[in-house]
Amino acid sequence: MSKEHITTINPATEEKINDFTYLSDKELEKNIDNCQDEFLDWKLTSFEKRAEILVSIGKKLEENKTELAKLMTQEMGKLLSQSEQEVDLCIGICNYTAKNGAKNLQNEERTLSNGNKGTVAYSPIGIVYGIQPWNYPSYQVMRYAIVNLMAGNGVLLKHASNVTGTGQLLEKIFVTAGLPKGLFKALIISHDQSDTIIKNKNVRGVTLTGSSDAGRNIGKKATAELKKVVLELGSNDAYIVLEDADIENAIKECVKGRIYNNGETCIAAKRFVVVDKVYDAFKEGFVKAMEAVKVGDPLKDTSDMGPIARKDLRETLHKQVEESVKNGAEILCGGKMPDGKGYYYPVTVLGNVKPGQPAYDDELFGPVASLIKAKDEKDAMRIANDSKFGLGGGIFSKDIEKAKKLAQDHFDTGMVFINTFGIADPTMPFGGVKDSGFGREHGGFGIKEFVNIKSIVIGS
Repeated sequence: MSKEHITTINPATEEKINDFTYLSDKELEKNIDNCQDEFLDWKLTSFEKRAEILVSIGKKLEENKTELAKLMTQEMGKLLSQSEQEVDLCIGICNYTAKNGAKNLQNEERTLSNGNKGTVAYSPIGIVYGIQPWNYPSYQVMRYAIVNLMAGNGVLLKHASNVTGTGQLLEKIFVTAGLPKGLFKALIISHDQSDTIIKNKNVRGVTLTGSSDAGRNIGKKATAELKKVVLELGSNDAYIVLEDADIENAIKECVKGRIYNNGETCIAAKRFVVVDKVYDAFKEGFVKAMEAVKVGDPLKDTSDMGPIARKDLRETLHKQVEESVKNGAEILCGGKMPDGKGYYYPVTVLGNVKPGQPAYDDELFGPVASLIKAKDEKDAMRIANDSKFGLGGGIFSKDIEKAKKLAQDHFDTGMVFINTFGIADPTMPFGGVKDSGFGREHGGFGIKEFVNIKSIVIGS
């Protein structure tokens, strides 16, 4: 194939950052072969040695934190402080996995029904291929790569094109930390080349973080090859504000939950379902707080939020707002496409949000909040679950036990956050249900997604 290029663009300035050349088909094949060769040695490496290298990766991330954080902000537009927080989370993943990985994967001894002895072993399977998005350019990579390296697998990455530089820098950090060269590889490839990776016999698992449509596409291709798949997809998370909620705290946390990472987060708070008795109070405070958010240069401390990551994404978001308004939604603040350089979009709140509007039915990937009135607690939970998605959600209530029961027994999502907004943590499982995908990452669960759970039976 011809030597095509990827050009990365700073969404805050619309200026070019860098050019990257696609691998040739032969270069790609060589990278896969190299990864397989390294895997055959790595799978025999002790847990202690693997953990030592993961800790070293964490230290190298700390040493390169300033460079990595700035590059992420330049490539996708999040606040510099949030890029730094993302690097800290990646360091936490390295340390947590190094400390707990061997325990998560230790053999289990069992006695069979006939009295014989058996062992359950968790063996590495080979190369795991990850297709990752741009919204958390380092974290999305580390989330699947670190546990799979600890499990003894090889790792290949196809990163989103607009954060290609971050992927390349992460690979460099891994190698300087002592990881065998080629065991983790950030590939600069086309979609057609990606399909050939999925078909490669040495690639044994595929994981994707992206839209539901992308999940269906990749899931279909991977399962056709009988490859194990983990899909972490989009969502339209509902945050329920109950009658006994601390309204001031609910407003504060809901604003954070909607604008964090420029509102471009699968697990962001998106639909705000408020019971009738506190709706007016919440609405007044929420709109006022959202209007006060300062959108501007993500490298400046004075900004509360940066730009949308790409021009096309901003256009899609605005069309969703316009279509929602056309179908009955009302703009309570924001909603107008700004002029000037950069892919900025105003913090927006939509009221009178109902089924049949994108603001109700679909994921709005940006700083647009959908405000929905519910009659009571039961109606609020019905609205929250009235979605094809099921990744996360929130409940605001002073009655923690009641909120926990609602979360456990009634909220049809993979994660629920009580009196706070959704953030990932290495100690807790991450993943969803319905159109938000399947499989889990973090919390000791992700490390077992791509292993061979092997049954070893010993005769008497």
